[in-house]
Amino acid sequence: MKHNYVAIMAGGVGSRFWPASRESRPKQFLDIMGTGKSLLRLTFERFLSICPSENIFIVTNARYRSQVKEHLPELTDNQILCEPSRNNTAPCIAYTAFKLQALDPEANLIVAPSDHIILQESRFIEALHKALAFTKDNDALVTLGIQPSRPDTGYGYIHFQSEAVEGDVHQVNRFTEKPPLEKAKEFLASGDYLWNAGIFIWRTSIVLKAFEEYAPEIHRILGSNLSCFNTQEEQGFIDQHYPTTPKISVDFAIMEKANNIYTIPSSFGWSDLGTWASLHAESSKNAQGNLVQANRTLIQDTHNCLIRISSDKLAVIGGLDDFIVVDEEDVLLIYPKNREQEIKQLRAEVESSFGKELL
Repeated sequence: MKHNYVAIMAGGVGSRFWPASRESRPKQFLDIMGTGKSLLRLTFERFLSICPSENIFIVTNARYRSQVKEHLPELTDNQILCEPSRNNTAPCIAYTAFKLQALDPEANLIVAPSDHIILQESRFIEALHKALAFTKDNDALVTLGIQPSRPDTGYGYIHFQSEAVEGDVHQVNRFTEKPPLEKAKEFLASGDYLWNAGIFIWRTSIVLKAFEEYAPEIHRILGSNLSCFNTQEEQGFIDQHYPTTPKISVDFAIMEKANNIYTIPSSFGWSDLGTWASLHAESSKNAQGNLVQANRTLIQDTHNCLIRISSDKLAVIGGLDDFIVVDEEDVLLIYPKNREQEIKQLRAEVESSFGKELL
């Protein structure tokens, strides 16, 4: 465990969870699951069996530093990496790798989002231990692949070789972006495809080699002052140079180009929790199929709905089927669940009509 590290990416806005998720307090800081803990806190605690708390780092936007400290008081300032701009996941991961490589040249790193659901945590940890054992001894970039349960068009897919190279580790042939439904059905039927969960495992030295080869501009910019990492000069260097890095995902920058990509086919009750419908789908519901997060309600003739009332307001609801109802005091959202992909665009229309204060 000494050389095991975790980087939790917690800088997103969660726009599809609007109006609960706001620019000022995005979904990773909310108790979305109704457990009394934020998604960030749940994710942090999940990794404590992988490494001690001092080896867990949070990568976030600079404006959320104080909220990270509020939810994770165990962390030191050096464990909170603050991006001055949102440049997608490749620069974020490169920054983390440079920092941890300077801290521990043998660092074996897990990179994971802050807002996923993991229902079977013991199986999740077991898969991570397998990955860490493989990356410790091999120059490999590993991603956890999720056994698909349906032809979902909202996820990227991993095409992998059926014969394992070692244990449960398989070489990756290629990544495929979100496919149309017919193609997703083909993927599911073949048995050779996994969902891309965006959970990565690698030694920092190996991923930095990949950046140097496949994303040299990011490597050059963030590697131009190695002595600054984990010192008082780090934030100034990052504030100046990080915004000049290309805005690109780690999938496009590295994973789709490198030839040392591997996956571990996994099943541990995973959801990326990207939308209100995914929260409804993954949560326990009452006999009417409703997920109700509220203190006082009177609900009649209502089925398959997500109802979230954030105050002690009495909500009287009747005659709805397959709807999202989210009351956040200053914004009330009532919208068909099967049209939830429109919420991101609705949020943009709210900004143009009513200003940024409601985002």
